Amino acid sequence: MAPKKTISNWLTNRYLLIIRNEENFAEKKTISFNYSRVLLLATAGFIVAMALSVYLVTFVLEEWLDPRFVMMQSNRQLVDLTMKIDSLEYEISQKDQYMRNVRRIISGDISSLETMEELDENTLTNPEAGFQESIQPIDSQFRAEFEQQDIGVLTYETPRADEFREMYLFTPIDGPVSAITGEFNPKQDHYGIDIVAKENEPVKCAADGVVIFSSWTLDSGYVIGIQHRGNLISVYKHNSELLKNVGNFVSGGEIIAIIGNTGELTSGPHLHFELWHNGNPVNPQEYVAF
Repeated sequence: MAPKKTISNWLTNRYLLIIRNEENFAEKKTISFNYSRVLLLATAGFIVAMALSVYLVTFVLEEWLDPRFVMMQSNRQLVDLTMKIDSLEYEISQKDQYMRNVRRIISGDISSLETMEELDENTLTNPEAGFQESIQPIDSQFRAEFEQQDIGVLTYETPRADEFREMYLFTPIDGPVSAITGEFNPKQDHYGIDIVAKENEPVKCAADGVVIFSSWTLDSGYVIGIQHRGNLISVYKHNSELLKNVGNFVSGGEIIAIIGNTGELTSGPHLHFELWHNGNPVNPQEYVAF
């Protein structure tokens, strides 16, 4: 009577796979195996193939197989571009505000001057306003109170003036000046000093910087303004000739203009010299050795 075959016997029985030469039946190779080993190898191969397929579909071939891929990529790019545009709009608004302040400084109008500190404070208290097309640095109520105040109560000495006390500033006039006829007096709308020197004397830049204003104004004649590091601006008024244009890089001590007698607010050949730090006028005599 033949023994009864079970699944265990079927899986564990060993078999030989003999490979012979077709012409002379010579034995070339013999492989020993059983069905349990074959099933184990087949299962392992299936698992590896499935894992590889999932990886390819999920990561490598996502662009071709996932219909949502293009939409997801477009949404990511749209979000990135929106954030960049908002950031650029905010920076442009700040720069525009800064340039408006510079023009007001050079023209002598500070009655409605808004400093960058006020702009930053407003942005912190109202973050959404930073990305609007027009940034309002102060609200309407505060603006009304501000415009009604006497100009004499403004702070003309910036609390961070020590930032450039260590900076060496050249005298705008070469050699000893003849006289300083107009002292620094913001309460009388005089935000710099008047220096009398020889006619056609060259005017020199106080420090390294970039020309941000070089033009004619009715009150001050030929005016040139230089932006220096540390948020410092130097302004030179009543010149007879300007030697630099907007955007030019200048070095400290470099000649930028010629002393003159231009503009309605002048009484003779002289240089009106101003220093502004963080949007506030400071006394040039405290920082330049005349």
